[in-house]
Amino acid sequence: MLEINVDETGEYTVCRPVGELDAFTVGQFREVLTELGGSQRLVIDLSGVPFLDSAGLGALIGGVRRAREAGGDVAVYGARPAVARLLHTTGFDRVASVSDDEASAAAALANGAPSDTGS
Repeated sequence: MLEINVDETGEYTVCRPVGELDAFTVGQFREVLTELGGSQRLVIDLSGVPFLDSAGLGALIGGVRRAREAGGDVAVYGARPAVARLLHTTGFDRVASVSDDEASAAAALANGAPSDTGS
């Protein structure tokens, strides 16, 4: 089961999925990312995601693409070691900023360029 919380900070929108992000739950995550596609600055907190498969990764990439097509940008932070490894191994960190914490992710959005501030 996947729970998704969305918060507005005033400067950016934070999407916090909690639970496994896989083929069984990715539809819900995709729907939320589609709804948030108009957000100029979207930060995705992956700290509550213990597992991410190729379907979840595809949804993340699709969310980045939609946000950029709408003139916005996306940064990701808080990935657990196994998820962070997947993001780095697949090159996702060259598509969007991957950071250790929310402040670094927000700063990456302000700078407007993907950066690798994670491990």
